[in-house]
Amino acid sequence: MKSTAFNAPLHSLDSETQTYGCRYANPDFCAKNRLPKICALVRADKICYAPPHFWPRQFKKLKTGKSETGTPQNRH
Repeated sequence: MKSTAFNAPLHSLDSETQTYGCRYANPDFCAKNRLPKICALVRADKICYAPPHFWPRQFKKLKTGKSETGTPQNRH
């Protein structure tokens, strides 16, 4: 998945089990799209409690400062 949202820098509210905002490439294909209490698109706090299944691995990569390819990202 090469989504801009998926690769965006971490937000302070991101974790391995939740994301701030939607991290799906195409939220319309998410089975939990607009599901109350789950989907960032309908929650006032914009937290998604059903991120992509491969999000934990991406979260770890972003947290360590590595891109999907495993190379260090430029930090400004």
